[in-house]
Amino acid sequence: MNAPKQFLRLPAVMTAVGLARATIYKRIKAGTFPAPIQLGPRAVAWDAQAIADWQAALPTGTKTELV
Repeated sequence: MNAPKQFLRLPAVMTAVGLARATIYKRIKAGTFPAPIQLGPRAVAWDAQAIADWQAALPTGTKTELV
């Protein structure tokens, strides 16, 4: 049986990835961070698995140019 998708609201995403709100939205615009999913007219959230995949894809131990 498939587990239901879990969604993270912005404060949880900020805590999980260690980035500020402005940086997250700047990276979304640049295409380097997962975009949120519209849950309702005034609510968005991020797919927890997409955030985990993004974190797993980050290079480790190297200094890279960030957006």
